[in-house]
Amino acid sequence: MSTRSTRARFRTREADSMAENTDLELDRAQVKKAIQALQAFLKTKAGGDNLLLDDSQHISLLFTLWKIPKKAQTIRIPLPHGQRSDTEEVCLFTRDEPNMTSEQTQRFYKRLLEERGVKYITEIIPYKVLKTEYKPYEAKRRLLGNFDMFLSDDRIRRLLPSHLGKHFYERKREPMSVNLQSKNLARDIHRVIQGTSVKVNNKGCCCMARVGHSGMTVDEITENIEAAVKTMMAKLLTKGPVIKLIHVKSQTSVALPIYTSELSHLTALEEAKTAQAAKKKKAKDKKQKPKDNSEEAKKEDTAAEKTVNKKKAEDEEEDEEIPQLVPIETPRKKPKVEKPLKKKKQQMEKAPKPAAVKKGRKAQKKLAKKPGKKDSKVKRKVPKVK
Repeated sequence: MSTRSTRARFRTREADSMAENTDLELDRAQVKKAIQALQAFLKTKAGGDNLLLDDSQHISLLFTLWKIPKKAQTIRIPLPHGQRSDTEEVCLFTRDEPNMTSEQTQRFYKRLLEERGVKYITEIIPYKVLKTEYKPYEAKRRLLGNFDMFLSDDRIRRLLPSHLGKHFYERKREPMSVNLQSKNLARDIHRVIQGTSVKVNNKGCCCMARVGHSGMTVDEITENIEAAVKTMMAKLLTKGPVIKLIHVKSQTSVALPIYTSELSHLTALEEAKTAQAAKKKKAKDKKQKPKDNSEEAKKEDTAAEKTVNKKKAEDEEEDEEIPQLVPIETPRKKPKVEKPLKKKKQQMEKAPKPAAVKKGRKAQKKLAKKPGKKDSKVKRKVPKVK
């Protein structure tokens, strides 16, 4: 029940944001003027007077938002007119079918696409071939340069980032997921290929969507721009006035403005901020009120306890009897213990040091005489005279 309730709340919030963000209106004449200026610029660049220009030139919309969104979001935008030319090549990554080799899986999916009427895909690469043949760095770079768009089976979409590498995601060329088991496969693939997508980042306030190419007419590009702006306003999750500026540009041209929001949106944004601040304050006050009530109750309880304790102490003092006088015993003095005199220590200190050191040295000298010599002083016996 909790997951259902959270989903329902999220849907209601999304619906509210959609209802709030659908007020933007484009000036069709301004859009046409900007597209005509782009076409004139590209003609001068190309130096030819063909129908429009070189087919490789992409036309895209640049959205500038009032504030950075809190969450990143990818928005898929279906377009009334296909924004990719027939010369662009599309690659499809498929899963490995059980009990089939890589060549057999390629044939299997080619037959499936032909039966369903899919015409835009130029090459099919199974997952096993991607892991083995496109493992080196140079092979991945070559794969990125050979194709204009990449699609993948939704069953292996989560396994691709580790095998494709960072360059696919840095250039925003990561594969779009497609359900190959759907009944309307041709319609789904046509919407993904001929449609566009916007990646709203939570690190900046600008995002871009490809809307057409230089081989399209002015009316087709204007209709694509209107459809893209409507879906962008409907699917953005942020509330209030969202889009600040909209520009149209090609790969080599300057961005031309189509829409600029009024300054009245600033007041709306300030009002929304003040309303959010007021809501936060109310929530904080609600959280603090029960705490204050609990503190007051604690203070009242402590005051009541103090009064009760005072009354009990007074009653005990009244009930106590008068104490009887008892003679106090004087403590007896302990006999002093005479300390032994330090006569021995004094005698030891006054005793002279033994003078045996010098004698010992002299005795050693006498003993250490040379062996060849005899003592000259020898006592001679004197005869006694009668």
